[in-house]
Amino acid sequence: MAALGLTLAFAAAPASAKDVRRLVTVLTDAAPQTQLMAMVLTLQALERGVETEILLCGPAGDIALAEPPEAALAPQPPAGLSPQAALRTAIGKGARAEVCAIYLPGQGAGPEVLLEGVGVARPGAMARDLLDRRARVWSF
Repeated sequence: MAALGLTLAFAAAPASAKDVRRLVTVLTDAAPQTQLMAMVLTLQALERGVETEILLCGPAGDIALAEPPEAALAPQPPAGLSPQAALRTAIGKGARAEVCAIYLPGQGAGPEVLLEGVGVARPGAMARDLLDRRARVWSF
């Protein structure tokens, strides 16, 4: 019985970092500091060779606009980096970035208002990615 308990404990243990092959960062928060921190941590995952996807929903989708609100461009301490600059860097390093499927219709806009390299998420594909047992999901 003790062996069974030990086996179940190991089976329930979270995967180690080396087992993480994919990261899905879901960002919805409107606060520029939270947006920037989410991007900084996502950049750290990219630096470690983790395949990365970024889903921007609600107010966080604004950082993906070619003409974003000032808050998306405002440098944040201590490094003086803005949320949008960090997003652009992540895309440049290979992250896939998408806005939620309902973001643009909610803005009354089409995909032409997005930064180059940002797409529109397809709900079915995004659900698959979020449910992938090899993926880690970070939500901000």
